[in-house]
Amino acid sequence: MLQEALIALTASAVSFASVMVMLPPWISVASQRGLVGYDMNKPDRRPVAEAGGLWVIVGASLGLLIMEAINTFVNGSLYKPVPVFSLVSLLMLTGLIGLLDDILGWKKGVPQWVRVLSTIPAALPLMIAKYNGYIVHVPLYGALYLGPLFPLVVVPIGVMGASNAYNMIAGYNGLEAGMGVVLLAFTAAFAAAKGLWFTVYASLVMAAALAAFLVYNWYPAKAFPGNTMTYAVGAYYAGIVVLGDIAAFGLFMYLLYYVELVLFIRGLAHGVYKENFGRVQPDGSLLPPYERSYSLTHLMIRLQRALRGRATERGVTIGLLALQALVGAVALALFLG
Repeated sequence: MLQEALIALTASAVSFASVMVMLPPWISVASQRGLVGYDMNKPDRRPVAEAGGLWVIVGASLGLLIMEAINTFVNGSLYKPVPVFSLVSLLMLTGLIGLLDDILGWKKGVPQWVRVLSTIPAALPLMIAKYNGYIVHVPLYGALYLGPLFPLVVVPIGVMGASNAYNMIAGYNGLEAGMGVVLLAFTAAFAAAKGLWFTVYASLVMAAALAAFLVYNWYPAKAFPGNTMTYAVGAYYAGIVVLGDIAAFGLFMYLLYYVELVLFIRGLAHGVYKENFGRVQPDGSLLPPYERSYSLTHLMIRLQRALRGRATERGVTIGLLALQALVGAVALALFLG
């Protein structure tokens, strides 16, 4: 086990280093070629290199493959080929969907219904990995046997839901990547307590890639993740939850995304297709963009203004990360208690 852990740490280091090495040239090239998005929470709406999340996918994929390769050559037998290659395939397929959307342009890219439905066939590698049915352990209920319904129905719906939901709490420097780090950190802690070491290692590999990306995505951002990263990381999270047989825990960890969906539907009911951005003031502070709140980001702006008189982009990000950490702490207490 110690050997496996050291190999996983090596793989995580490769994941981190890959992003750190490859992202800076991408920022330069993307800016020169006009592949940029505009930082909507800044007074000058400065251009920022888009689709930087591509290198999170590359870094995490390299980390997973390195982990499989080292274990295989050291031990003389395959390590976890089906889980590893299903996760890499899932990352590549969902990342491609997001990359096409980023290249074609914000609000002009792949139609939303196409993006949503295309994540279903992207789940095929994971469906194959879980071909032999499944038992879900539900708190306060017990074991629930789903059989072939799990790989054929639940897995693709889960990938579709997780991938698209992860894209909803977004639009602030460091937010998407930071949420991923928090989600994965608490999932790794839960998996470690349960002895699910592959889930721990897979979580660390992706968390390392996201941590490296945060170096360039934290306020003020030099690179945006784009849908390239958000779709892929959401799908990846679904993947490690499914492979680790911790579906109930993973569903609970997505609590904030359910709240975000409810607020989004509330907006539609009021005739508003909401944006998460704040209304930027000349001093860089933020005001709520609508009379009512249609996103957790809007609620966090109002909360900051109530507590300290002004809201900032960095404050919104930190507040939501703290809220996600609280959800994680409750999840650990509930599922390990």
